Order: sequence, then C-alpha cells, then structure tokens
Amino acid sequence: MKVLMALSGGVDSSVAAAELLDAGHEVVGITMRLWGGDSDTGCCSVADVDDARRVAQQLGIDHLVFNFTEDFDRQVVQPYVDAHRVGITPNPCIECNRHLKFDRLAERADLLGFDAVATGHHARIVTVDGVHFVARGADPAKDQSYVVHMLPQRELARTLFPIGHLTKAEVRVKATALGLRTAAKPDSQDVCFITHVGGRPAFLGSRIPFRSADVVDATDGTVLGRTDAVELVTLGQRRGVGLVGGGPKRYVVGIDHEAAVVRVGDEAMLDRTEQVVGSLVCAHRPVEGPVRVQCSAHGTAHPSTLEIRGDVVVVHWVSPQRVVSPGQSMVFYDATDERVLGGGIAR
Repeated sequence: MKVLMALSGGVDSSVAAAELLDAGHEVVGITMRLWGGDSDTGCCSVADVDDARRVAQQLGIDHLVFNFTEDFDRQVVQPYVDAHRVGITPNPCIECNRHLKFDRLAERADLLGFDAVATGHHARIVTVDGVHFVARGADPAKDQSYVVHMLPQRELARTLFPIGHLTKAEVRVKATALGLRTAAKPDSQDVCFITHVGGRPAFLGSRIPFRSADVVDATDGTVLGRTDAVELVTLGQRRGVGLVGGGPKRYVVGIDHEAAVVRVGDEAMLDRTEQVVGSLVCAHRPVEGPVRVQCSAHGTAHPSTLEIRGDVVVVHWVSPQRVVSPGQSMVFYDATDERVLGGGIAR
C-alpha cells in the first residue's frame, strides 16, 4: 500500500514511518509548514522540519514539505483570536487536526494517488460490524484519541496510526535501536504559535484590544479587584485575575463578557450536574444514553448520560464535575472507555 506519512520531526512520527516500512508499505514522508510567524515551541519550528527531513533520509524514504500556512491562519489562528474576542476558550490543536492534519492532508493524498495517510498519534482504529472507530492507544499516559475524535468514516477507513499499539517507552526503544536522531527528543505539547517569551497575552494583545473588567464576589457582588483583560480570563482560573493575595482561595466561576464582569467564588461553585455540547460529530450515529465523557486531552473520562435536544447534546453527569469552559472539546467514549463514539464543543 502507498502511504503518505505525516512526519512532524518528533520521535512518534519517526517510529511510525519505520513501522510502516517494516509492514512492507511504500512510504513517503510529508511535513506540513503551518505557522509562518515566530515560534519557539510546538511542532512547527524550522528545527522540526529539519529533523523530519533527516529522519526520512535515515529511513531511506522521500520527503515532501507542503505549505499550508494560509489554511492554518484561516482555519486555526484566526478562529482562535476571534473566539477569545467574544469570551470563548478554543482548542487550536484539535482544530488543526480537524482541518489541516487530516482533512487537507487527505485531499493532498488523493491528488497524489496515495492509498492511505498515517500519523504518529497514540491512538488506534478499530472496526465493529463494518463501522470504524477511533480507540484509545496502548499507553494510557500518552493516549491521543481525544484529539483525533472528529475523524469521519471516510477518513477512518484510510487513516493509519502505526504506533497506537506501542507505549511511549517502546517507541523510544525502537527509535534508539534504529539510531533515529529523534530518539531522545522531548515531546512537543504547546501551541505552536504561542511563544514562551510573550505567551498568550502578547499574541492576543497584538491582534485584539483588551478590555478591563471588575472582579466581583459571586455571592454578593462586592468588587474585589480589576483585571486588565477579560479576554484572557477562563472559568476555573485562580491566579492572574487582579485579586490581592492572602485571602481565601477564589476561582473564576462566571464571566459576563459583554458587561466586562468576572465573578469569583469558592471551588465548589464550579461544580455542575450537566453541560450543553454543540458542534457535534459522531463516529457512526447520534449518541444518546450512558457513555463516558472526557473534557481535556489527558483528563479522566467520567460516566454520564447523554440527552439529545435538537442540535445539541446535554451531558448529565453521574456525579457533579467541574464546569467546562465554552469552546473546549468534550469527547464521548463507550462504556468500556475504549472507543470514541463522538464529541462536540462545550457551550
């Protein structure tokens, strides 16, 4: 089979390419140039492209570089900025997977005549009664099924996750045995277009005007402080919201973005018994009834019951859970906590 292998310049995709070669596939490596601005972290640096090229040389496969910077800006960066402008906390890495690392890559694979695309994600694809599902990878600590939950049947049918059956330790052992230059390279876990130097405030501050906001007690409305940028405040935040230290622990429990008011209270005020989820995607059919729901990339999936209400789903938690910030992805797993049934975005 002719496979287009996404080489990010990390150890996982390097070993994934080697696994494909061992399985007898014809492999071509491809690295996507996504972010054209400053970057000192993430998976889009010049050094990562160079590492991918050298790994391809070590493995004896061709290596291509696709320039998707305009697509990335339009479908990931600008929506990230626009979301913060209206008080939503998005997940840009999931949107990058949705629009670039699978959708655009699959389009390019079709044009070039490839049979399948592959990535180095720690996830698996399983087939039950002819239906394809994303499933958890073998390493619970590195499982990435959450960030690839949105793949439709057409993409699942021709996507490969060659290291999904391996733990991270096994991946590094294989990379070392092969002498790959990425064997000891640290994992990349940050947003590629947010630098360590300026962080999110500098990135967003250069693109949208910040508005200051009163920070008030959620119980009686007493003004406790003032924050410089309501656009940077998220639910559950405890530090950096303009409060004087030394008092009781207070968390952001509500944000009125339009009125520029941030409400704070004790941690228990963050608990919810239900959560509304929109922008739904399903692996096969609409999901309703008992499931397990995961709300962050490496969080725990908690038992709940899904209720379909028109074009949204309401998650009814079996036991109260911390509120999920609007814009964050919520992923539905089956009762075994293995197969992804669908997911959506918290409202």
